[in-house]
Amino acid sequence: MKRIPFQEAAARYPKGDPEGAGKLLASRLEKSGRKLVVLDDDPTGIQTVHDVSVYTDWSQESIDAGFQEENRTFFILTNSRSFSAQRTEEVHREIALRVAEAARKSCKDYLLVSRGDSTLRGHYPLETETLRRTLEQQGELSFDGEIILPFFREGGRYTLENIHYVLENDILTPTGETEFAKDKTFGYRSSDLREWVEEKTKGTYRAGEVTEIPLSLLRRQDVAAVTNRLEQVTGFGKVIVNALDECDVMVFCAALYDALDRGKRFLYRTAAAFVKAAGGITSRPLLSRRELIPEGVSRGGLIIAASHTKKTTAQLGALKTVPGVEFVTFDQHLALWPEKLEAEAQRTAEEADRLIRAGRTAAVCTRRERLDLNTGNPEDELRIATAISDAVTSIAARLTARPSFILAKGGITSSDVGVKALKVRRARAAGQIQPGVPVWFTGEESRFPGMPYIIFPGNVGTEDTLKKAVSLLMCIDTAGGEK
Repeated sequence: MKRIPFQEAAARYPKGDPEGAGKLLASRLEKSGRKLVVLDDDPTGIQTVHDVSVYTDWSQESIDAGFQEENRTFFILTNSRSFSAQRTEEVHREIALRVAEAARKSCKDYLLVSRGDSTLRGHYPLETETLRRTLEQQGELSFDGEIILPFFREGGRYTLENIHYVLENDILTPTGETEFAKDKTFGYRSSDLREWVEEKTKGTYRAGEVTEIPLSLLRRQDVAAVTNRLEQVTGFGKVIVNALDECDVMVFCAALYDALDRGKRFLYRTAAAFVKAAGGITSRPLLSRRELIPEGVSRGGLIIAASHTKKTTAQLGALKTVPGVEFVTFDQHLALWPEKLEAEAQRTAEEADRLIRAGRTAAVCTRRERLDLNTGNPEDELRIATAISDAVTSIAARLTARPSFILAKGGITSSDVGVKALKVRRARAAGQIQPGVPVWFTGEESRFPGMPYIIFPGNVGTEDTLKKAVSLLMCIDTAGGEK
């Protein structure tokens, strides 16, 4: 499949109109009282939002609290990308029932969003199929279709003529030709989202039956035409949304709300950009150091990196040039011997603790050589990845010194550090420290209350994005000197 220069692709269509798109969407949001409930399969889904709550459990109490908030949107962190298929199904069944109960008690309608990876990895279609089946079995709801919208500008993910791309060095590469499509657990072949649907559903939904929302309609801001297409969708049919800019998503959401007002109902498998638009969440500048770390803090920070994408490896290489950062290697290959893995976690934690107390930032990284079992069973790979993540996570739990910040690299790692090590139950999404790199402020119930916790996806940013984020946190300029 052909790679395309981004500017060449963008030039095929009229320039987007963010102001006009914003007005179209705002008029719909003003009259909509629907709650946006976002199920996040790892903590990176808050990449586009700020000042929203993230609940790290799915108890009835937490979901009820989300429905009672004044905010239109709240997140429930499932971290299901680290689950087995069976556990994923169980969790989504529980959540669906509790969301339905909370909606009944609060008398509020809602949109239920399955926020997944913008490079198409995860338990699809299992998650949305489970949500649909559970809610329809209650006899109250019937879903006409499923919206598939993986566009995420900050991460360089674009959908054009139904083909999903990853942007690298100003070149759009079809996702099926990237390292993400070769994922040991969630791999796939198709870059055309219509064919991807057929591939992932094993032919239950055919490529030729998928409804597409073309960029031409969105750039003309033809809300009526898009709404008409949505009104034709039945039988849980799939809808692919093309997008090259946030304004395309805003126009689509304006049409979506019109379709909802006319009685249509959908489930949503999307990346982070849809949540921002559908929730009416405004943009804000990147977070400054002053907003994150109080003056006078002298302790070092903690960085934990377990992601093995090529991007992460390159970013760690750039991080080595930042003064005050010291690398501590964690040998994840010891996962084959549980007692040795435990000893390695304790050794690494003690070294990180020493550095933090000395005012240095400890960068704990797994060996760059992956540990792959190569059994041919994706669940085996998931189990070993979970064992390694648990050990790496425990490093943050074993600290005796409070760091000035904690940064976790990789989706599964960042979830486990936040939930298992830091014991966060409800966090506030503060915004982004770099494009696509979100920050939590940990709750009062957590191990380190009010700490900035930076959730750095494994597949986001350029080679120097991690370096920039850490330099800001440490008050170091990117040329290598202190600010």
